[in-house]
Amino acid sequence: MTSSTTSRGAAMRALLSLAIGSFGIGMTEFVVMGLLPNIARELVPGAWAASPDDAIAQAGWLISLYALGVVVGAPTIAGSVARFPRHRVMIVLAAALAFFTLLTVIAPTFELVAASRFLAGLPHGAYFGIGALVAADALGPGNRAKGVAFVLTGLTIANVVGVPLGTLLGQQVGWRAAFAVVTGIFLLATICIALFVPKHPGSPGRRLRDELRVFRIGQVWFALGIGAVGFGGFFAMYSYIAPMITDVAGQPEWSVSLVLVLVGIGMTIGNVVGGALADKNLRFWLSVGLVALAAASVGLALTAGWIVSLVLFAFLVAFCGAALSPAIQTRLMDVAEDNQSIAAALNHSALNIGNSLGAFLGGLAIAAGLGLVAPAWVGAVLALGGLVVAVVSYRIEDRSGRHPEHRMPAAEAAQTAITGSIPTQR
Repeated sequence: MTSSTTSRGAAMRALLSLAIGSFGIGMTEFVVMGLLPNIARELVPGAWAASPDDAIAQAGWLISLYALGVVVGAPTIAGSVARFPRHRVMIVLAAALAFFTLLTVIAPTFELVAASRFLAGLPHGAYFGIGALVAADALGPGNRAKGVAFVLTGLTIANVVGVPLGTLLGQQVGWRAAFAVVTGIFLLATICIALFVPKHPGSPGRRLRDELRVFRIGQVWFALGIGAVGFGGFFAMYSYIAPMITDVAGQPEWSVSLVLVLVGIGMTIGNVVGGALADKNLRFWLSVGLVALAAASVGLALTAGWIVSLVLFAFLVAFCGAALSPAIQTRLMDVAEDNQSIAAALNHSALNIGNSLGAFLGGLAIAAGLGLVAPAWVGAVLALGGLVVAVVSYRIEDRSGRHPEHRMPAAEAAQTAITGSIPTQR
């Protein structure tokens, strides 16, 4: 065996170790969406007995709180630990994900579970951001994006396989079992990272204060707004897909897992297609994506009572939402000037604000008595709201005459957009 073969084998073991962690993150973030009725039934039994819809809306706070944890943790942790050796940071982050997910498994009350979900979200963005930097160097020059993409396959597989299987397990054994499995995945990732990820120095000169200067750029706020509002349209649907399937379409509980598989496939295809389209004309396809997301959400709201149309429009909502991700990522990278790393982390914060906003407003609509399809209408409104933010941003940019240099191809951004990872710099 040649030294180059040995080196490549070591690199692949390191990437696989990081991918295991990204698989766990995909599961812990999204499996709760398929288990909301089960969680509500156990953690808020009084509300469930009085009104299952109200109980589900209350359980939706768990989605919002996790997303808020990501929003807070992504830029602050990534910026604060930049000076430390990255392989050690990754061990700590994976261990933190395991510990906080374990708290979700054992917490006895809704309030404590809610706190654990917020804490579990804190390391999420930093894991992907710093992990992307480690992965980018693992395969050497000329293969940096491939390294990042390999790690992110963990998230893709989680959406297609892990989340549906975790949902099925949670329905059959109890929702805590799904999070127990995720805890085990994070523990495995921690051990593998410690064993197989080589030493990787940090950047001693980097300071959080310097990174935060990105907030002085007005167009950065508009780009974040497009992600936070527009992408919230996808999460308004996804957060409450389980009760739509069982209570609105009248399907058995086990069918939720099958629908989630198709939703995961829609996300995967949309991410790739969105990157290719945005490379051709970023402004046009970002706007078209938001309009298409709104239209698909309306279609879902109007036809959710029929399982075939529900599956079709849920697939389209997932496809359109994921197709927006590389465009939003690219737009943010374009306007961030020299603040590329923190911009990528902020993209993750923006999309998780959308996660939190969509789940929160969808839950409010249900609690207001508008029915379990109301989140789809909320999704349509949020998608159009994102379009308004985009149009205003473009108008201001055109009047100023300052068009940003295109820094990052959308096809490459598609590899990092959903997770908000820090992309490789050429």
